[in-house]
Amino acid sequence: MIRKIIHINEEKCNGCGACATACHEGAIVMEGGKAKLLRDDYCDGLGNCLPACPTEAITFVEREAAPFNEEAVKAAQQEKSKGMPCSCPGTHMKEILREEILSSCQTPSPAPSRLSQWPVQIQLVPVNAPFFHEANLLIAADCTAFAYHNFHDTFIANHITLIGCPKLDNVDYSEKLTAILRENDIKSVKIVRMEVPCCSGLEHGAKKAIQDSGKFIPWQVTIVSTDGRLSQM
Repeated sequence: MIRKIIHINEEKCNGCGACATACHEGAIVMEGGKAKLLRDDYCDGLGNCLPACPTEAITFVEREAAPFNEEAVKAAQQEKSKGMPCSCPGTHMKEILREEILSSCQTPSPAPSRLSQWPVQIQLVPVNAPFFHEANLLIAADCTAFAYHNFHDTFIANHITLIGCPKLDNVDYSEKLTAILRENDIKSVKIVRMEVPCCSGLEHGAKKAIQDSGKFIPWQVTIVSTDGRLSQM
């Protein structure tokens, strides 16, 4: 049948994942850092994903497509939820007011968390998240927080934190980071990586993003050794 259905322009897609989160039917998935329409019959044609896309990569088209299958959607959602006690909060964006949390605690921790936003994964964070406004940005390899004992106070404090692992994620972070730097007023960038060679991908992606953003943004690289020592470049 000919019906209205979404179309995703992969060239415009920055891989933020906001559309996949907005699609309640699970019609959109992230593959290779890009949004893709999983199945025509999962798309109800209502377009909840359109306003969520920061790059306007999603539009409506009219074409031959299978009709929306509500039963198939429900079956897929039930299958996906098996063994999961709740929906994953990994992409639920929020700002964390750390001062309010500390003031409400009668017995605050002697070493409180310094994290001020969620999510933190590079691939999950929306490009236009409000917490990027005039932010000092920390781009860190995920192992660094385990290797260096005072990571929160030294690096996360007063920064918006993005983490990734170029070896496990197997993606080029530069495109997503370029979009973040280009579309927000980032004040500075701090890159923290491990000394191991595979971590160089994170540093390379961040530096390329700064260059490709067309902006002058102060940056600094800190390397953490596997035994927890720091050195700067």
